[in-house]
This record gives sequence, C-alpha cells and structure tokens, in this order.
Amino acid sequence: MVLTPAAVDAIRTLCVGLALSGLLASAFEMFTEHRASFSLLERGGLGAVAALPMLAFSAPFIILRNTVRGRRIEGRPIPFVMLATIIACGWSLLSGRLALDLATLLVGA
Repeated sequence: MVLTPAAVDAIRTLCVGLALSGLLASAFEMFTEHRASFSLLERGGLGAVAALPMLAFSAPFIILRNTVRGRRIEGRPIPFVMLATIIACGWSLLSGRLALDLATLLVGA
C-alpha cells in the first residue's frame, strides 16, 4: 500500500484537528469546571458569542464524546454512530487545515 503525499497530508490534518479539538475542550473544562457542550450557545448574550470560537474548534471532540456516550447509555444504532463520526472527522479536517495554515503563516515557513 502506497500513501500519496496528499493522503499523508490529510491524515496529518485530521490528527491535528482532533488533537486541537480535544485540547480546547479539556482546557475549557479544566478552567471553568463545566463540561464543554453546544448548550453554551443556548444561554445567549455575550457568553454565547465568547464561546463560539471555542466551540467551533472543539466541536469534533464534543460530537465524538456525545456519540460514544449515546451509544453506551442509550444504545443508539451503529449507522448513527458512523454518520456522527464522519461529520466529526470532516469538521476536524477543516479545523486542522485552518490550524496548520495559521501555524505556517505565523512561523513564516
């Protein structure tokens, strides 16, 4: 099996996106002692606006965490888990690409 440079780049982007997602969600939980979730947007006002960038980058972690919990606790069907995983990985690719491009821009390489 031969991996093309584009495939290696996609895998690296996916890994960076998932790692960044987990890091941001865990840091949020550590500093606020509240679980990172999409319910932060329901509060409205300035708090929701401030939570938006954090949620945009930590969404893959939140989606995967909720999906695994839903499968274990509620017994959600496997196709639902597969679809949620695909969505989370796609989101992770986008946020990972943005993070890598921003890092490249900042380093100047």
